[in-house]
Amino acid sequence: MLFVFPGVVGAVASAQYQAAATGSGVSQIDGLSWMHIRDSSGVPLANYSFATDHGGVLNPGATILWAILGFLFIGYIAIVTTAIWLIGNALSFQWLNMFSSALTGVADRLTGQIATPMMLITAATIGAFCVAWFWMRGYHAKAVLQIVTMLGVAVLGPVFLAEPLADVLSPDGLLTKGRDLGISVAAGLNGNNNPNPNQLVTTMQRDLADNFARRPVQVWNFGHVVDEQPACRSAWSAGMAAGDDDRVRKGMQSCGDSAAYAKAQNPSMGQVGTGLMLLICGGILLVFAVVLGIRVIKAALDTIYHGFMSIFGFAAGGFVYGPTQTFLVRNLVDSIVGAAKMTAYTIFLGVYVLFMGNLFAQAKGETMAVIVIAGTAELVAVSQLKRLSRGLDRGNDWIANRFALAIQGGRAPGGGSGGTALGMGTMQARGGGSGSGLMSGLAAINTANTSPVVAWLAMRTNRPLDPNARLRKQAELVNMQIAASRMTLHQQEELLAARNVLDTKAESRAADYGGMGDHVGRAHAWDGLGDMDASYQGKMGSMNRLGVDARTLGNIASVHSIQKATTPPNQYEYAPRAKAQAALQAAINRPGAAITPELAGHAHAATYNFRNNAPRPAPNVPVDPVLIRDVNTAIAQGRSLDEAIAPERWADADKATLQQIGTNLATNAYEAVNTWAYDLTDQNLAAAAAMFEHAHTFDGITDGLLNDPWGGLRMRNLSIQPDDPFAQASWRSLQ
Repeated sequence: MLFVFPGVVGAVASAQYQAAATGSGVSQIDGLSWMHIRDSSGVPLANYSFATDHGGVLNPGATILWAILGFLFIGYIAIVTTAIWLIGNALSFQWLNMFSSALTGVADRLTGQIATPMMLITAATIGAFCVAWFWMRGYHAKAVLQIVTMLGVAVLGPVFLAEPLADVLSPDGLLTKGRDLGISVAAGLNGNNNPNPNQLVTTMQRDLADNFARRPVQVWNFGHVVDEQPACRSAWSAGMAAGDDDRVRKGMQSCGDSAAYAKAQNPSMGQVGTGLMLLICGGILLVFAVVLGIRVIKAALDTIYHGFMSIFGFAAGGFVYGPTQTFLVRNLVDSIVGAAKMTAYTIFLGVYVLFMGNLFAQAKGETMAVIVIAGTAELVAVSQLKRLSRGLDRGNDWIANRFALAIQGGRAPGGGSGGTALGMGTMQARGGGSGSGLMSGLAAINTANTSPVVAWLAMRTNRPLDPNARLRKQAELVNMQIAASRMTLHQQEELLAARNVLDTKAESRAADYGGMGDHVGRAHAWDGLGDMDASYQGKMGSMNRLGVDARTLGNIASVHSIQKATTPPNQYEYAPRAKAQAALQAAINRPGAAITPELAGHAHAATYNFRNNAPRPAPNVPVDPVLIRDVNTAIAQGRSLDEAIAPERWADADKATLQQIGTNLATNAYEAVNTWAYDLTDQNLAAAAAMFEHAHTFDGITDGLLNDPWGGLRMRNLSIQPDDPFAQASWRSLQ
């Protein structure tokens, strides 16, 4: 592969060269030929080529070097040719001829629409009112100046409005005269006392072509400028005009420049380095040309723009005192200064071309050194162009301001030669130098940075240009959230007091049953917190502060949820009994579970509530001892109460007797559950379940009786008593 690939490249290169040499016409760069840029010998730059050995199949290294040098050469010639064409095209006004007719037509139509008798009468009436106002106020001099100004506008207006852009676009207009004056001065600097502007633009292009294309290419190709020998100059020009680099090399041999011929026959990497240096210098030349061309074109377009604006001034604005007259003055001054800018830019270019020509003439073989110096000079020239443009702008503003002040009849309020006329705005501030402009720009940026509109556009970020603006936004949002949820000192004191009450309640309930270290005590603490209507978070927080670990708290909460899920939704049952029996049933359904202690503790607390909430008979109220005895006997014998006691006896029993029986059943259930809670055996659990079965049977027998002992605490009654705090507390305990 190392031998085949270079051979293929050489074969392709050789074939391309032969095709170019044997084809019809002259070999040239088609993308540049239309620019028609020629050097002083009349050779088109598009025909230039790098005359060197192309190599071949047997010399692939030379072929590769030829290809690299060819790419660099084409890039350099393209950049230099474009830059020279841009300068010449801008100064020749060829670009303006393409749309001058269209601009003239637009200006004429605009004049026909604006400059109407009605507009003239209206503007003149307003101007006459200003004169009358000044006269009545005692400003006689100002009134006279206003009259003179209106007469001047009335006389000059028809002349201008007849052909608004004639002084701009015509061959004898301001722009062309400014260009011709600049070229004449530049020609005088170059020793030409009878300049022809059209020919001098071409002469400038040829001088630039010699200095930046012909001589540098010769030094790059042959190591020195071959034009120093007339025979070699002719041979090189003939070969390049023909587009035949082989003819160029033979011409160097025939004219006796053996060093040039040897250099052409033996390309080297040093030539690649020279090409890169020239490419950089050519890029700098292009930058200079673009800047100069844009300045010239901008000066012309600014003059055209102010010509259009002057139509409004002569049609109406010039008759009205104040900013509208200043507007006309500024546009007229800007048009004249546009021609001055054209003159200044052309003289600048002439001086620059003269400087470059003298520099190359005195180089005496040091062309590459001059190229580097020229690149540096071009960079400086770009900076000087900007400074020249700023100076002309300041002068333009100063002249317009002085004319406007004169028309307005006096100086600014501050006296002296300073002051700003009405309608000039901040034009003088603009001329204060780059320092004030920088400060004004920074002030504008700072104002925009603090604008709420910019904050919304920057995704609701205040002062988005500040360092760490987004981090500050996040911090401020966090602070806002904290401030919104922050409690006052009074609220904090109330919260602390509430926590103390909950902790005290939990401790007091747990103290009677072994404290927080006992499973029954913890269940009673949880139940006591429920009596205080504490939330789940409140219960867990209080018990955790009292020493209960998170795992145990999780078990207690799970048991509470189990009890709620297993409480039957029977609206006819006695609520405290149903809740206690559901808690016991949860333990029966989970024999040997890890949470059995918590199940027992919860059943104990629920049965405690059943016993304490069961209605008791009023003191000294007589009861039926026989029925009470028979009920106790049936319980002792393990008989069902609905079978042991006849229904009519239940129906005939008074309420106090039934309440006493209910109290006894609740007490028996509590004692049985208390025994099981501290001795978790199956026998104790079964005994407790049996006690609850008797209570359940009694609940069913007495439901619907006239003397129902538990009627007020049945579920159907608790849910419909919104004004009874006890009923509602009991109902919530079931939720």
